[in-house]
Amino acid sequence: MKTPVLAPSLLSADFSNLESAIKQIENNGGSVVHIDVMDGHFVPEITYGQPVVRSIRNLTKLPFDVHLMVEKPENHIVSFADAGADWITFHIEATAHSHRLIQMIHERGLKAGVSICPGTSVSALSEILEYADIILVMTVNPGWGGQKFIESCADKVAELKKIRAEHNYNYLISVDGGINNDTLKTVLDAGADVIVSGSSFFNGSLKWN
Repeated sequence: MKTPVLAPSLLSADFSNLESAIKQIENNGGSVVHIDVMDGHFVPEITYGQPVVRSIRNLTKLPFDVHLMVEKPENHIVSFADAGADWITFHIEATAHSHRLIQMIHERGLKAGVSICPGTSVSALSEILEYADIILVMTVNPGWGGQKFIESCADKVAELKKIRAEHNYNYLISVDGGINNDTLKTVLDAGADVIVSGSSFFNGSLKWN
């Protein structure tokens, strides 16, 4: 997949018309559909689950990046894989079994992503960077759309890029939160490969390519 990749987040779409939102993604440079799954525990909000993912799977051939903002993500890998996920990204903070989760995702033939919140350092990922396909750096606190970009999180992107080069790892670096025309250059310059954008994409203000 050629980078950088735009992965619009359905979190900021009109939930009553997800088909239209997916068409907007396809027609405006999106290469991946980012699907934020929230359980009301790991983050306060609740979004959607496997039935919604399954119901929209036949609307597009674009890959689905299912971002599990849930406690005990190990309980949901198989069901989201069956629902149509192509990438499954879980939070390092939500499980003690990150290596096993990556194995579970790979056993289903999918790409495995691991995410860190703004308060978590890159060092927390040191034991699994070798195995992950995507590292998702949250550039806002997870759980709500429309938040302001946390500038210091760009340093994590640069750090991950440096580690990848030093060890010849293969993961993509993804960023999620507060990405707009003012912050896009910052994360691209730091080394981001996948850009998750919600509010700015769906209100039409994000300038891509």
